[in-house]
Amino acid sequence: MSNAWKIYMLAIVSFLVGTSEFIIAGILDQVAKDIGVSVSAAGQLITVFSLAYAFGTPILMAVTARIERRKLLLYSLGLFVIGNGMAVALPGFEALIGSRIILALSTGVFVVTALTVASKLAPADKQGSAIATLVMGFSTALIIGVPIGRVIASFYDWKLIFGGIGLLGLLAILVIYYTIPHTEGEAPVPLRKQIALLKEPRIAVALSITFFWIAGYSIAYTYISPFLLNVSAMSGEGVSAGLFAFGIASLIGSKFGGYSTDKWGVPRTLIGGMLFHAISLILLSLVAPFPAIVFPVLMLWSFSAWSSGPTQQYHLLTLAPEASGIMLSLNSSVLQLAMAAGAGIGGVVVEHASLTSITWIGAAGVTVAAATAAASLGLSRTRRLAEERRLQQQAKAGVS
Repeated sequence: MSNAWKIYMLAIVSFLVGTSEFIIAGILDQVAKDIGVSVSAAGQLITVFSLAYAFGTPILMAVTARIERRKLLLYSLGLFVIGNGMAVALPGFEALIGSRIILALSTGVFVVTALTVASKLAPADKQGSAIATLVMGFSTALIIGVPIGRVIASFYDWKLIFGGIGLLGLLAILVIYYTIPHTEGEAPVPLRKQIALLKEPRIAVALSITFFWIAGYSIAYTYISPFLLNVSAMSGEGVSAGLFAFGIASLIGSKFGGYSTDKWGVPRTLIGGMLFHAISLILLSLVAPFPAIVFPVLMLWSFSAWSSGPTQQYHLLTLAPEASGIMLSLNSSVLQLAMAAGAGIGGVVVEHASLTSITWIGAAGVTVAAATAAASLGLSRTRRLAEERRLQQQAKAGVS
């Protein structure tokens, strides 16, 4: 088997672990009803997952840095199977929380390790494409995994989804064992070195853009199924179709974000995308009583939200190109913290206000991100122009 096919195998398994993360938002109402908790309480399953992912993954990756990479992939998938088995076999909300924590830790370790392995399997000039293939596999869970999961949960027990994912996880272990070659571990990156970057103001501000952007997104997305069911009065099948349309638009938006960044630059793409993101959330609340209009607005929201992903990652890499791996790790942790914060804030809003309020609060968070990006990028441009003028003046002085 060629290395290209091995990378595709990793991408397929990434799709599986991605589905385990995203599926809860698609079946949140059914999980809440079955385990006897409110929708807002069930939403905290996303908070728990994101917190465990954000804090646990960097620590586990530092501790396991020297372990041979294929072994680490197999260990993480073994833990992944256990987490899914807990969701099926153990009753109660507390057991489901434990399952989400185990799934978060195993998912985080697998994704980071798979990205490392894929970059080593690819030729030097194709490493970026290899990483993009894995990211595509993970994000495809939104397009295929979540809508299919919603359909399964509508006709059968939602636990069947996690049982199926667990069985596929066993198959994934065999695939990884027989297709992925031995890959040596690396010297661990101390956590203090990762945290040291946060002390740089421009990096801290850039990461705050990720936080407010994703928090605003998560406030609304966590409760999108109850929103479509209760506010838009959609059927279960309508919600599944809406989630499928959302996933397709996310893929197109991500591709457009990369294209736009190359053609028009970071400021226009990032700020413009976030402004459209905020506007679409407000529109979603306004058109909620009209299901036919909700579909295109859902797609506009997904398109604009996901268009910011490649742009923000590129922006962060330009701030510290010598520490690209650490920057991506920090961004991933901040992203998961934002998901946790968004799910938590959304739960409070749903509990004490209304489902229709989540889009307005989400739009406020994204607007803060857009304003922060505008101020930060504008200041960077001013500094760059001032530095260019200073160099030009020095050059003229030298000539004269």
